[in-house]
Amino acid sequence: MANTKQAEKRARQAEDARQRNISHKTRVRTAIKKVIKATDAGDLGAAVDFYESALAADPRNRSAIIAMAQVARAQGLPGKAIGLYREALLLEPNDIVALTGQGEALADRGAIELAREKLADAKRACKTNCPQIAALEKTIANSDAKRVVAAEAIAPKPVATVGTSNQN
Repeated sequence: MANTKQAEKRARQAEDARQRNISHKTRVRTAIKKVIKATDAGDLGAAVDFYESALAADPRNRSAIIAMAQVARAQGLPGKAIGLYREALLLEPNDIVALTGQGEALADRGAIELAREKLADAKRACKTNCPQIAALEKTIANSDAKRVVAAEAIAPKPVATVGTSNQN
């Protein structure tokens, strides 16, 4: 047969690719298990390291990106969380968890109007009753009560000067 060598080569290449994929999936699963252990132990720094190793194996792993954003928020880093949620939303623009998570991080930063925009986006994406939307509404309500005042709204304090100096 004319195609026997080609068929054997294709089968061999397919098997090699399958073995690489199995190995890749195993590395990602192992990293995620380590993350869960570290998070349960309260070691957020180690959790971030393991998430980063999972992302090194699969850079388009949206769940790892979202989980890193959640850890960043737990560490009190809403700016980093907003960036990570943005990255996850680039992969899937209608991800409810990423939309509401970014909205909560924005509310934590005091950007209430942007958080309300994310709430509207999440409501459009979620046709049914989503618990994440209720959590975002609650976060916005709590943040609205302790709203950050813009610098323009605060009158500057006069600075007292003590005489002038004559330096020649």
